[in-house]
Amino acid sequence: MPETRTAPTTSGIGTPYASAARTAAAPSRPAGPPPPPTREIWFAAWPVVALFILSNAAMPLYAVWQRHLGFTSGTLTLIYAAYMAGLLGVLPVAGVASDRLGRKPVLIPALLLGIVACLIYATAPSVAALVAARLLTGVATGAAVSAGMAAVTDIAAGRRLGPLLASTGMVLGAGIGPVLAGVLSETVPGPTVTVFVVEAALLATALAVVSRMPLPRRAGGTGTAAPGSWVRLPAVPRDNRRHLALGLAAFAPGISGTGFVLSLGPSLLSGLLDTANRALVGGMALAMFLSATGVQFALRRTAVRTALLASGAATVAGTLALIAAVHTATLAPLIAAVILAGAGQGAGQLGGLTLLSRKVPATRRAEANAALNAGGYFLAGALPVADGYLSDAIGLPAAATVFGFVVAALAVAGAALVAVRGGEAVECGRMGPDGPDEAE
Repeated sequence: MPETRTAPTTSGIGTPYASAARTAAAPSRPAGPPPPPTREIWFAAWPVVALFILSNAAMPLYAVWQRHLGFTSGTLTLIYAAYMAGLLGVLPVAGVASDRLGRKPVLIPALLLGIVACLIYATAPSVAALVAARLLTGVATGAAVSAGMAAVTDIAAGRRLGPLLASTGMVLGAGIGPVLAGVLSETVPGPTVTVFVVEAALLATALAVVSRMPLPRRAGGTGTAAPGSWVRLPAVPRDNRRHLALGLAAFAPGISGTGFVLSLGPSLLSGLLDTANRALVGGMALAMFLSATGVQFALRRTAVRTALLASGAATVAGTLALIAAVHTATLAPLIAAVILAGAGQGAGQLGGLTLLSRKVPATRRAEANAALNAGGYFLAGALPVADGYLSDAIGLPAAATVFGFVVAALAVAGAALVAVRGGEAVECGRMGPDGPDEAE
């Protein structure tokens, strides 16, 4: 049973844990069922992992489709844009629907849409089919970052493991997808079919997990569960706007930094190593997202503000390293960019999600997650598209330099906001079955 503190939290991010401020008496709690066991939190993270495996599984296969279907690089940008349109298009409704109806009524259709997308990928006869598959993938992923991540923190019932697994599940899945697709496409016949048959099977197991999740039931359309329109820009309660702004200050530049690496890194790596091996390209993405996963476990005992500031520093260093790799055509700065960009996204994502999971009421949690991801993905999607057009006008090295400095400047501005307006620190959340957090 958690202990109480003698003074309430007044800062936006919380107060440090101080043993002198604790009392030995445990607060009384209303009678109710005990929280689910810790293993249920781990199970709850699997649907998030499975959907994010799907989100990036197509990345190593674009060259195969491009060769078979004969589309241009401009058409490839359109296919990418379909994913972002699906993701950003569903966030205005997925978060609100999840908070009103519950997590399962949003997650189950999302997983079914993901399976449909797998079938389209596996049999895609045209560019239009790929666009449709990417659109459905974006919709399914949007549900994962709102309802799926909220389900993990709901089942955690205040335990610190919840935000950690919700956040690492996203980046771990995003890293597994490309390497799984890359290895299968290099080693088995019918690569585009085999990859998505395997992914459909993974999504089917996630459906089984969701069907047995011990989630609380919610009354639809009443109470404080996202009052107002069902379709709207994701938002948070007025008292939590500061928390959302601080999370976005780190997460948005961080995920833009990983997008920068994913847009340039594969071609740089292939040129430097003189290979077009798809498993190697997938391995690069896995290394980046393993860095994002590892940094979150490394920071699980630190303060939220420390995590957000670390995100800004890593994002700045990662973008500058990638600029150096573009101009010098050397491997060392590219490797540094991959590791640092992953760390930047991971730290910012953990800090932002932890803030929202602790401060935003549970009845608005999915919409808060949607707001955080909408802001991050909008920036991460818009900047690479602009960079593509800029590359046509002034050349790749100059455009990459401009793009990198824009991302670095946003990361510096975000870190400055956190440093000035972040308030006092609170632990990011330790991993393990250590019970609920202290009362805030």
